[in-house]
Formats: sequence, C-alpha cells, structure tokens
Amino acid sequence: MKIKLISFNKARESWVVDAISDYLSRLKRYVPVSMVELDAGRKSIGSPDQLKKEEAIKLLAQVKNVDYLVLLDLSGKKYSSTDWANWIEKRLSMLGSGDLIFVAGGAYGFHDSVYDRAQELLSLSEMTFTHQMVKVIFLEQLYRSMTILRNEPYHH
Repeated sequence: MKIKLISFNKARESWVVDAISDYLSRLKRYVPVSMVELDAGRKSIGSPDQLKKEEAIKLLAQVKNVDYLVLLDLSGKKYSSTDWANWIEKRLSMLGSGDLIFVAGGAYGFHDSVYDRAQELLSLSEMTFTHQMVKVIFLEQLYRSMTILRNEPYHH
C-alpha cells in the first residue's frame, strides 16, 4: 500500500521540482509516496471532451481495481488540516493491497468515466491553482497531515 499522486504535465519550474522533491523526501519516513506525471491530451485532437477522454484512458490505465481513487476537484469535500489528517489515517488503515491514489486533472478537468471510477472528490481550496501549484500544495498538506498524526511540531 502506498499513496500516489497522478497528474498531467511534468513539473517544469525549478522551484516546483525542488519543492516536490523536498516533500517526497520528507514523506518517506511516514508512508511510501510516489508521483506519476502523465502527458496531457493533445489539444490538436479536437474538443475538450475528446481531450478529457484521451486523458481518461491514460489515467485509468494507472489504476487497479483494488485502488482507492480520489479526484482533486473544485466540487470535492473540503477539510481542515486536522480533519484531513484523520481522513488520511482512516483511509490508510482501511486499505488492503490497493493504493490510495489522488489525481490532479488536466486543463479541462475529468472525463465522466474518471468520475464514475472515483470513490471520492477532494477540494484543496475554493480557489483555482495551476497544476504546478496543486502538486506542491497537495504534497505539503500530506506532509502536514503526517506530522499532525505523530504530534510533531510542524503544525501548530
């Protein structure tokens, strides 16, 4: 069992790459965490729905039947940091052989087939962030949740 963050497009800015690397390194002491950065759909293929469908095929190929899939989505549930930590603890304790997978969608969001597969929707904020920022914010909040669960001083 591990936590996986799947997103579209690779981190490009050096500070984003550094922040991702830093949080992935910090998280190693708590839980296995990995990132998968998929190529976004080709905008030349046509409509946003066609683009979402192309991305859905790539995404769903990464998800096994036993995985618990959570979409990072504006319409998802919002948590305080401590409630989020408790949610993470509960989900991790309930997982068997599957992974806990979080997905930051492409530029146009998710195809219906991805919504159909997902168990939950999670919102990081009511604000909209770039895909680069979502990766950093998500990993920081995941790290924060681990320190909360261990009563470490990072969150105070």
